[in-house]
Amino acid sequence: MDDSQRHTEESPPPSGPRDGPKTAQQATAPLADFGVGDVAIAGGKGAALGELVRKGFPVPPGFIITTGAYSSFLAETNVGAALSGFLSVGPDEAPDGGAPDGGDGAGGDALRALFAEAEMPGRLRQEILDAYAKLGGGAVAVRSSATAEDLPGAAFAGQQDTYLNVLGGHGVVQAVANCWASLWTDRAMAYRRRQGIDPHGVAIAVVVQKMVPAAMAGVLFTANPVTGERREMVVDANPGLGEAVVSGRVTPEHYVLDGSGKVLGFTPGGREVVISAAEGGGTRESSGTQSTKPGLAAEELAELAMLGNKAQQHFGRPQDIEWAAAGGTLYVLQSRPMTALPPQPPVLNAVQRRVGPFFIEMFQERPYPLDVSGWMSRGILAMLHGMAGSVGVVFPAVEELLPEEDGVVVQLIPPVPRPTIRTLAAPVSLLRRSRRFKAGAWTRDPRFSLFINNIERLNGKDLGPLRWRAVVAFAGECFAGMQGITDLRVSYLPGIPVPVLKMRFMLLLLGRIKLAPALIAGAETRTSQANRALERLASIAADDPGLSRALRDSGPRELLELVENGPEHCAFREAFKAFELEYGHRETISVVLSSSPTWSDAPEVVLGLVKALSGERPQTVDQGGIALAELKRHPALRFEPLRRRVLAAVESAQAGMAFREDSHFYATKAIPPIRRAYRELGRRLVMAGVIDESDEIYHLRFEELESITDNDDGALPASLRDRFRPLVLARAAKRRELEGIPLLDPALLFGGGRQSRRGRQVEGVLLSGTAASRGQATGPVRVIRGPAEFGRLRSGEVLVCPYTNPAWTPLFQRAAAVVVDAGGLGSHAAIVAREYGIPAVMGTGSGTSALADGQQVLVDGTLGVVLPAASAERP
Repeated sequence: MDDSQRHTEESPPPSGPRDGPKTAQQATAPLADFGVGDVAIAGGKGAALGELVRKGFPVPPGFIITTGAYSSFLAETNVGAALSGFLSVGPDEAPDGGAPDGGDGAGGDALRALFAEAEMPGRLRQEILDAYAKLGGGAVAVRSSATAEDLPGAAFAGQQDTYLNVLGGHGVVQAVANCWASLWTDRAMAYRRRQGIDPHGVAIAVVVQKMVPAAMAGVLFTANPVTGERREMVVDANPGLGEAVVSGRVTPEHYVLDGSGKVLGFTPGGREVVISAAEGGGTRESSGTQSTKPGLAAEELAELAMLGNKAQQHFGRPQDIEWAAAGGTLYVLQSRPMTALPPQPPVLNAVQRRVGPFFIEMFQERPYPLDVSGWMSRGILAMLHGMAGSVGVVFPAVEELLPEEDGVVVQLIPPVPRPTIRTLAAPVSLLRRSRRFKAGAWTRDPRFSLFINNIERLNGKDLGPLRWRAVVAFAGECFAGMQGITDLRVSYLPGIPVPVLKMRFMLLLLGRIKLAPALIAGAETRTSQANRALERLASIAADDPGLSRALRDSGPRELLELVENGPEHCAFREAFKAFELEYGHRETISVVLSSSPTWSDAPEVVLGLVKALSGERPQTVDQGGIALAELKRHPALRFEPLRRRVLAAVESAQAGMAFREDSHFYATKAIPPIRRAYRELGRRLVMAGVIDESDEIYHLRFEELESITDNDDGALPASLRDRFRPLVLARAAKRRELEGIPLLDPALLFGGGRQSRRGRQVEGVLLSGTAASRGQATGPVRVIRGPAEFGRLRSGEVLVCPYTNPAWTPLFQRAAAVVVDAGGLGSHAAIVAREYGIPAVMGTGSGTSALADGQQVLVDGTLGVVLPAASAERP
């Protein structure tokens, strides 16, 4: 019987003094002889249980068979030599997950057979039998207790075996051998390989404890494992042994408690099965009797909460505790740190909820340490600090915006800019800049030419011959180059609101204020030019029969192989290369992430866009052009002086919007040389054995890269492996632990429900959000989660996506409507949707999970709701 469904950490934090057995060669010792510093001898489970015994927790009595006993077994039998031979040919090359059925492959079977056939050395056997007799004999639980590197997120859940209700000395000895063998199942080896753990350094101890004949048992989490709320505890329970709960065999009784154990919520369990100790050893199963009443009394819940609080306080972090109740006593069977625990949900104020959609759109993926400490802090956020500082506002530090645990970002906290006394003078400064710097002329500013020349110089530099610190300094030059865009934004952004307000005022006087959004969306930008360039690529592909057929039948990667290596399709290949030269620096995911590939790094993304634009296209509506034509027909504009002033105001407002978009476009030109520098540094770290793949450099911080010095011959010192490899492995494991946990729960920003954001009651709503582009459209849903899926969108489908950036906007030419988890009225998706005249609903929070491919829906961009297609509300 194993713990295969457990999902918490095997090893407690290695804190506290080591005052257990003096030598790992001691084969057995009572639980109380061990503490949290004895993981290497007692394994994670055993060390934690020993610590609990010392601190007076109600732990069933028992003893530990140490890793020294395991080592002696290997040395005194043929198993050790066979295992060494097995390790020498690379057992961790086994596929992740082992056999197709999730069990063991041939390698695991062979090793298990070796352990089963080897006779336990007499001395070890006698020590185990003596310890068992000293415990009083009778029924015991025999549990594996593995050791490994102290990596956050390396749970080792279910990788080794547990045996319950073991009777007799022979049964205990056999169970111990089986636990040892379980260290070498294919699943355990694949797990260690994924965690980057050297198989030569692992060992295993075994915990033997008196069996608790549980009436009720289960798991206590001292924080809510779903929401991350630290002020709540969660208890799952079932009659009988806790194996039914931890193995997932039952739907347990579910309690949500406050810190004192008071019940905040209760859900009855299914009691599908009750597992109990069998009379002759092992376990038996029986059907449970369903009940809507709680199986735990208020006093028991209060005691559980007390034990949980005490364990959490002692170990210094939220705990996952296995417990059992028998004969009126609660027993703690295991306590380990909770893993994959979401951060404490923040309490957002009105300002944070207002700016949150803008930031959640940028942080759809968790930044790496090098993202945060490099391009983000020294480039993008430095620009935001500069812009805020120009009006006397303090923008929060990156540590406040993106708090970390174990060197990895765990959460996004929307910032609250703080005004200072200098803010009082901001209106005068803004007015002065708005008069001096006109957005329509920004590319003629000498600072713009200086920025472009600097980027071209960086792109032309050969990094191969440079020493380590020179390559790091090159990356620093790329960050510094962003100061040019910062200065331009500080100068020209203040000039955007005045023309927009002026245009809106004129439209109000003319009775045409409703035209304002479409007129602004009609601005000519580098993004709209890129979209037209993609259309031209699609047209060239359509004129090539072979390529047109491939676009219809092949995926983006197959298309890339065809375009790059096929002898035909010369016209498309040349046009594609020209497109990459002009637009290849654009980000695929987010402008804040240098770890994400650009269009040139991921040409299959561009081909996916071309694929999406190929074939029959829905007729798009030029809302900007229609709005401008309607404005020009206004009778008052027959008066030429007024016509010139109104159209000039429209042009100035559009220029301001274009500046915001185009300055973003040019800022991303700094990303390719930064990524080139990181690739070069990563290549050298691979050669030094610090990392296995060059992209793993993103797990390091820029300051750590700055601290490295190469040798006189240009090679990196061997000491770097011991210095940095554990950091990389730990941060990679922590990042895996946080997979699936959003940086910020969209529900904190975007509420759903039956009421639209405009306050109207709408029946049958599937989703609600921000009404971002007017109109209604019906079509089948197509959920696109990232750039790699661009080619899946078909004409007339409703595009449902988690976020957007300029890379997504060509899809809008085929989409009937757009529904986005994040974003607001000013996001790229909203602006482009208005430009193309398709309905858009932003900030739904859960569109990608609530809607499914092929589902027929009606998107109402006027009300900001998504309805079943048959439930179209007619305003």
